[in-house]
Amino acid sequence: MLFKRKKVKIGLAFGGGGARGFAHLGAIKAFEQFGLKFDFVSGTSVGSLVGAFYANGFGFEQLYRVAKTVRMKDIKKSVLPFTTSKLDGLADVIKANLGEKKIEDSLIPFAAVAVDLKSAKEVCFAKGDLTSAVCGSCAVPGIFQPVEYNDMILADGGLQNTIPADIPKYFGCDYVVAVDVNKSRLYGTNSTKFLDVLTCSIRILMKSNAIRGYVNGDVVIGPETKRFKSTSTNGLDDMIEEGYKATIDAMPKILELFKSKPRKKKLVLPDDIVFVK
Repeated sequence: MLFKRKKVKIGLAFGGGGARGFAHLGAIKAFEQFGLKFDFVSGTSVGSLVGAFYANGFGFEQLYRVAKTVRMKDIKKSVLPFTTSKLDGLADVIKANLGEKKIEDSLIPFAAVAVDLKSAKEVCFAKGDLTSAVCGSCAVPGIFQPVEYNDMILADGGLQNTIPADIPKYFGCDYVVAVDVNKSRLYGTNSTKFLDVLTCSIRILMKSNAIRGYVNGDVVIGPETKRFKSTSTNGLDDMIEEGYKATIDAMPKILELFKSKPRKKKLVLPDDIVFVK
């Protein structure tokens, strides 16, 4: 009797990084060029936003058209000091393009990573309302208001897992390609202003969290995005190009993963992560 070789499962993890997340689109452009199909998609913060669209059939051209219409003033509407913005603008972008979507109905299995401020635990959403999960994942403390959903108070997933390369492995993937659009995240500040100190503190936290992504990512793509602001859409096309170039450079290693044999050992679900699935 002939047995088919078990197909290797490859996951894709999109990391956080604010507006630098436009570089994710360049990675997607390269994946499409080589005809790569992933078995699971995870994302944190802006990575959850891009991941949600990608997992629901949006290719590079569609994502680019959406990106060209997005302005930071439409997402962060409050410009007053010490004032955070609701994420209604982001929710409108998601609903206008994807509708009232459930995560479990995505074309590619998908998970968004957030943090529940009540329990202080990481929450992995593979089921439930897509818009709420993604907005919760994008709720950067001090900039956006937390999102209340299912008796949880959700904040940016980057507080615990800024490059969620481990998540696809918990869902059966053998290997994971991760995209870190914010590898220059750790830089200081000379300012003592409230928002500057807060965002610098968050960068310090997320630097340590990024290590987890590099440990679990079998290939980590790191576009050069240091010259771009995480709070501005200026340089969109250049960010996309950086993402594309970095992915093309990593392509030989990525293609090797797709030729690899499946791993025998799967990860056991940890107790310190809440899985909604």
